[in-house]
Amino acid sequence: MGEQKVKTIEGGAAEKAGTSKGKKSKRKVPRGNIYIQSTYNNTIITVTDEKGQVIGWGTAGLTGFKGSKKSTPYAAQRTMEETMEKLKNVGLTEVEVFVRGIGSGREAAVRALQNTNINVLAIKDTTPIRHGGVRPKKVRRV
Repeated sequence: MGEQKVKTIEGGAAEKAGTSKGKKSKRKVPRGNIYIQSTYNNTIITVTDEKGQVIGWGTAGLTGFKGSKKSTPYAAQRTMEETMEKLKNVGLTEVEVFVRGIGSGREAAVRALQNTNINVLAIKDTTPIRHGGVRPKKVRRV
């Protein structure tokens, strides 16, 4: 009279559809974009294809620098070298570089990129520039 029906799933919970833990398929991307964001504290490098889908990335912290050493030009140079080393199997040959920020790693990262065998088509500065700015503080009355 009080029978309960228990449903069992074939294969258990580990066998879900589409969650196979296989090797990622590496696609060949001959042309892409490199975004260098250089702040006072860190340098972040993102490599995308022409559509904007991220292929790989690297930061000075991921490279092994900690604290105030992340903001140095040497850290930015090593970050670019390691990021390009990770992506050598992708087949990247031509890139456009977009630099953003006012940190000290800007030029070092671009210089390290030019030392690789990748053809740099264009370098653009996309640092946001204020026009108008914030409202100034009110005048102090004593």
